[in-house]
Amino acid sequence: MPDEFATGLLASSFNFWRGLPLTNRPDMTVTDAEGNEIHPVESGAPSIMMRAQTRYWQQQTGLWSSVLTRALGAQPGTNPVVEPARGDRRFHGEEWSGNGWFGFLKENYLINAQMLEDMTEASALNEKEKHKLRFYMRQFIDLASPANFAATNPEVIRRALETSGSSLLAGFTHLLEDMKQGTISITDQSAFEVGRSVAVSEGSVVFENDLFQLIQYAPLTPTVAARPLVIVPPCINKFYILDLQPQNSFVRFATEQGHTVFMVSWRNADAQTAQTSWDDYLEHGVMKAIDVARTISRADQVNALGWCVGGTMLSSALAVMRANGDESVSSVTLLTSLLDFSEPGDLGVFIDEAGVAMREQSIGRGGLYPGRELGFTFQTLRANDLIWPYVVNNYLKGKTPAAFDLLYWNADTTNLPGPMYSWYLRNMYLENNLRVPGKLTMCGTAVDLQRIDMPSYLLATQEDHIVPWQSAWRSTQLLGGQVEFVLGASGHIAGVINPASKNKRSYWTSGESVSDADAWLASAEEQPGSWWNHWIVWLKQHAGEQVKARTRLGSTKHRPIEPAPGRYVKVRAD
Repeated sequence: MPDEFATGLLASSFNFWRGLPLTNRPDMTVTDAEGNEIHPVESGAPSIMMRAQTRYWQQQTGLWSSVLTRALGAQPGTNPVVEPARGDRRFHGEEWSGNGWFGFLKENYLINAQMLEDMTEASALNEKEKHKLRFYMRQFIDLASPANFAATNPEVIRRALETSGSSLLAGFTHLLEDMKQGTISITDQSAFEVGRSVAVSEGSVVFENDLFQLIQYAPLTPTVAARPLVIVPPCINKFYILDLQPQNSFVRFATEQGHTVFMVSWRNADAQTAQTSWDDYLEHGVMKAIDVARTISRADQVNALGWCVGGTMLSSALAVMRANGDESVSSVTLLTSLLDFSEPGDLGVFIDEAGVAMREQSIGRGGLYPGRELGFTFQTLRANDLIWPYVVNNYLKGKTPAAFDLLYWNADTTNLPGPMYSWYLRNMYLENNLRVPGKLTMCGTAVDLQRIDMPSYLLATQEDHIVPWQSAWRSTQLLGGQVEFVLGASGHIAGVINPASKNKRSYWTSGESVSDADAWLASAEEQPGSWWNHWIVWLKQHAGEQVKARTRLGSTKHRPIEPAPGRYVKVRAD
């Protein structure tokens, strides 16, 4: 009986759909008010929509058939009509499966979400506009989940009953506290302190100016490579993502492997530095750090590493230096960095001419771009990981966020100078000028990435939501030297901070030299463990001979100013 009912309801639903004036009907011509034919969907999209709607009604029929069967006292089939995607943690509670009402809410939501995604894919938009629609539709779908509302989340209801309502009161208190600070709490802020529980590697600040402090870390081996490693982190975050705690510190790993490590610690932009330009970051930041590190180490050359926008700045600086005959850098490592911005991923959704022009008018000649705004933008890229779980746990369940060092760093945002940020948006994300030889002039020099002819190590990560790995791979076609490209598992942060001591996940390497990222991956070999071990072997080829480690940091010209991690990194964004 239930199967016959389902079949009949499906047939009725399909006939009903056939009679609706839907714009995606394959046999319809749609015109505007003036009689001009319009095409609301792409070529081939009508059949896509027909299949999507057929699937939709099949799933709805199956769902309602299960509901009616249950209502009549029979036992429905054990298999749900639709299941959450792998890794979707919103519906893990047993009530979502064991309770008929909440199970219905969950499955109905998933069915409707799939239909909205199918409608998005069938829309008659160019790829850039469709990407925007896809992103904002995803935001709406994530927001509309029944898990995000107290009345439709069985776990919230159960906790409220068990605590006699105190969980709801605690959640309201958390909401008021977060409204005061203007952000969603994603970790226990009181559990960490910069310089005590994170950023604890021993070292000294050996140089500073208005833009950055340079940290030299104490050696952990009796001998070290003659050429030091200079790290340029992104200025949109604090550097200590690379020095969280000893067990997952990239800095400590490099020093344990016999390298003298220098770290750039960017100043959190304020009124005093609100006029800082992109060229300032290159000349008085990256290039100055390289010069000081080489002087202190008395080395012929240094090895340089940049992460994310730090890699973009480092590459820009190296192109300027090479054009001017400066060969003080032996090798370059770029971690999840963009040089070709033609496909910037979901961040491209926020970039258009109107938005960039507005930034240029408001802060382009002086001012600050607030770190909290940028931080929230990054959160929206992974709303189901970085927004809604905390809304549910903090406000609906009344829980306090757990202590997690990486999320503490993630919440420690930084402000950016308006001139630098506006220039970066226009010339990188909007116009993609860096990849064009001679298109940009930086520090008075025409920039050509082909001039970067030293060996380079490029790391991308497979699930990166900020720097899509295929876009990072395009750098192999832009740099002039020998390139080693490696693809790590996981995302933008977890894929990079993959400690060698734990040796988890995997990475791909040794792919063929081809002009297509997917072709490279098809020919690459997957290796188990952390890419750190692979990189350190590569780096040693360019590190020079072994010399005795110097126990005194700095030099006569650059004396230690204060212990690491320095005071710049401790300044929080307003």
